Amino acid sequence: MKISTRGRYAMRMLADIAEYGQEGPVSLDAVSRRQDISRKYLEQIVLRLTAADLIRGSRGPQGGYRLSRSAETITLEEILTAAEGSLSPVACMDDSPNRCDRCSICRTLPVWEGLDRTVREYLSGITLKDLIEQGSRAKEAENTKA
Repeated sequence: MKISTRGRYAMRMLADIAEYGQEGPVSLDAVSRRQDISRKYLEQIVLRLTAADLIRGSRGPQGGYRLSRSAETITLEEILTAAEGSLSPVACMDDSPNRCDRCSICRTLPVWEGLDRTVREYLSGITLKDLIEQGSRAKEAENTKA
């Protein structure tokens, strides 16, 4: 499995909104500057995150984006699924139940099911808040070195 830039940028965008959105909506221009991601690319990501109800937008001079829930309740699995679509390691696992003609005799299916379960459990166990806190600790450690 390979996470695309869209998935990675979605995580960075939501972390930025969570960190800077305490006082009000966060503009795409501000996220773009801080994260060094093009505004055009962020506009594409916003559509997916809004459709997944992870963020809400507001228009106008003070407009921007806010998390639709608290950072403690948004998992990395939700973010990556919204941005990437399926996280399944193989195409036959995209459907539930599995519609593959060979699934009842497939010797490799248990491997893919285990991998899928492990990835989902891992990503579901990390919240947006965790991500922000890890980043803050990394910044503090870097500042201590300087």
